[in-house]
Amino acid sequence: MNPIALILLAFAMSTDAFAAAIGKGASLKKPQFSEALRTGLIFGSIEAITPLIGWLIGKSAAAYVQAWAHWIAFLLLLALGLHMIYEGLRPHSDEIEKPARHSFITISLTALGTSIDSMAVGIGLAFINVNIWIAASLIGLATTLMVTLGVMIGGTVNALLGHRAEVFGGLTLIAVGIWILSGHIAIKYV
Repeated sequence: MNPIALILLAFAMSTDAFAAAIGKGASLKKPQFSEALRTGLIFGSIEAITPLIGWLIGKSAAAYVQAWAHWIAFLLLLALGLHMIYEGLRPHSDEIEKPARHSFITISLTALGTSIDSMAVGIGLAFINVNIWIAASLIGLATTLMVTLGVMIGGTVNALLGHRAEVFGGLTLIAVGIWILSGHIAIKYV
């Protein structure tokens, strides 16, 4: 795989994380760059690790993982999205403020949900001539950049939508999950 193809692959793998990051940023109170970068680094690290895991699995059990990866991603993102919608719709007193940052667990679960497709890509990369370490590093770097930008954009959405920004974030996560699921289902039946 040539370097241009690897870079395009890296940014393609970061698009769903970017969309999820906008939702995450929307649910924060005025996200600072340091929080956006922290979120980007967590997403990027997980997104870099999952193709390595996929590559290892690809050497042994590709058919099993490919059959279920899109369902796992969909269910994780659906659950997180529904929770965010619930939080956005429940009554808020004016005293309760949005958090300045998300917990490590919340960010990691969202990142895991958006990185399942990278694991599937890692499985595919196991069957072609590619340096998996370079590919995983590029995917992680692209995701870090895109998620950092997404969280900052999400802060603008938050300023426009107020408490309901969390509903937007939840709907975004669910949409990303549906997009992942429908992409795999469409490929299966084409």
